[in-house]
Amino acid sequence: MSRVIVIGGGQSGIAAAQALLERGARPLVLESGPAATGSWPHYYDSLTLFTPAWFNALPGPPLPGDPNRYPTGAEIADYLRDRAESLDCEIRTGHRVTSVTSAPAGFLVRTEHGAELTGTAVVAATGVFSNPHRPELPALDGYTGVVHHSADYRSPEPFAGQRVVVVGAGNSAVQIAVELAEHAEVTLATRKPIQYATNQPIPGDSRFWSVLSAAAHLPLGPLLGHGAIPVVDIAGYKAAIDAGKPDRRDMFVAAEGTSLRWSDGTAEHVDAVILATGYRPALDYLRPLGVLDEAGRPRQRHGISRTHPGLTFVGLEHQRSILSGTMHGCGRDARHVARRLTPSRI
Repeated sequence: MSRVIVIGGGQSGIAAAQALLERGARPLVLESGPAATGSWPHYYDSLTLFTPAWFNALPGPPLPGDPNRYPTGAEIADYLRDRAESLDCEIRTGHRVTSVTSAPAGFLVRTEHGAELTGTAVVAATGVFSNPHRPELPALDGYTGVVHHSADYRSPEPFAGQRVVVVGAGNSAVQIAVELAEHAEVTLATRKPIQYATNQPIPGDSRFWSVLSAAAHLPLGPLLGHGAIPVVDIAGYKAAIDAGKPDRRDMFVAAEGTSLRWSDGTAEHVDAVILATGYRPALDYLRPLGVLDEAGRPRQRHGISRTHPGLTFVGLEHQRSILSGTMHGCGRDARHVARRLTPSRI
């Protein structure tokens, strides 16, 4: 029987394993962490999803509890752990993949502890968290204060009483800045005004989510590019920012020592800058195959490698739909990939 190796045991890897099992395959899942929960245990403590619980289930059992609530990152980690334990396949935790190369029978997968595994096919489902994006910001040249990425942020207490600037205009940037503003003097620095999905907080049972779910069935992700996702206000974020807690400013223009200078010419001491600037696909282990472009993105279409038959992807942003990078979208993408890897049931 051919073996499919799934790299990554988070939401995308679990969805891929389940889809392959439904097709009669026997996948082997390799997860770098101690449990098949993906990156969820590593996000900031107060993380709340900006989509309701019913919207976030993988194919199969839903999240327990009120389907219209907005779940926390910890709840998602527990849900994924339970889903992984229910799968009838082997999941090896503590197996960080370092390289994938071609082999006579398909692919050779090596781990950091020296294990070598062969498979006829590979599903790369490692998400993005281990590859935080730190954009080139010439305005930060010369800044000697502390610079964090949101991947390093866990809670507001270490910043109590400090002057903090959060860079970014997405959902995480807004959540972190609003939380920090209760403990510190915070500015949210953005290149453009923040774009909100609606002008009021959205309840979990809003028709908005049903419309978005329907739109996510359409394979239009590659056509829509990688534009910014509007901020979904689930807890009065817009009202807090409009009230100046935190305040929102255009990006700072220069730095000297621990001072940042703003576009109006004023300068002030800033203790810490937090870059809430997103992530990029964590796929360096595929570089030996030559399947990544200069930016580290894979050459693929709808999750299927353009260059290496048998190499597939699940969980890439805009892979097939506008929600491919989310729990809502990765299950559908996983089934598409599984059908391509198992054209006839094994």
